[in-house]
Amino acid sequence: QVQLVESGGGLVQAGGSLRLSCAVSGRTFTINAMGWFRQAPGKEREFVARIRWSADITYYADSVKGRFTISRDNAKNMLYLQMNSLKPEDTAVYYCAARYSDYDVFRSWGQGTQVTVSS
Repeated sequence: QVQLVESGGGLVQAGGSLRLSCAVSGRTFTINAMGWFRQAPGKEREFVARIRWSADITYYADSVKGRFTISRDNAKNMLYLQMNSLKPEDTAVYYCAARYSDYDVFRSWGQGTQVTVSS
């Protein structure tokens, strides 16, 4: 399995941008896909976006489509989430996660990074 460490969170005004990063270490050759999830206070964790580790196949939640972009740099073992046109409802702790096969759940998780969007 792999170890994941997120960074890049912070406080931003509505309409602003942030880029989250996730450093991936360990058995990266076992990764099938990577994803970003978020959890707002008092709410359940929700899916944001995912990308295949070995192909540029992406999928987004409707709530972020057109505003967020997931990408990865396999040479650097990094995962990114570019977030534009941020809204107060995007405020949450953001987590990166790894999945090891199709139809499996995301099994490895980072510790999370806080994103706060002020109105």
